[in-house]
Amino acid sequence: MPLEARTARLTILIDPRKKAVFERLCAEEDATPSQVVRRLIRAYIEERQGRAWRPEDLPSSGRERTKSR
Repeated sequence: MPLEARTARLTILIDPRKKAVFERLCAEEDATPSQVVRRLIRAYIEERQGRAWRPEDLPSSGRERTKSR
């Protein structure tokens, strides 16, 4: 089971030609585009924070807390 069990959707707009090339390159490495984007985001976070990502890290703002249902 992955360390991050919960997920959130991120919608982006991208040039259709870049998307096609990205999907082809992902397929060549036997990875889904979502897997590659998650890897890129993790690398970006670690680069900006200067340390390894920890799943217990919280967003810097309290706005993203979950709501009780």
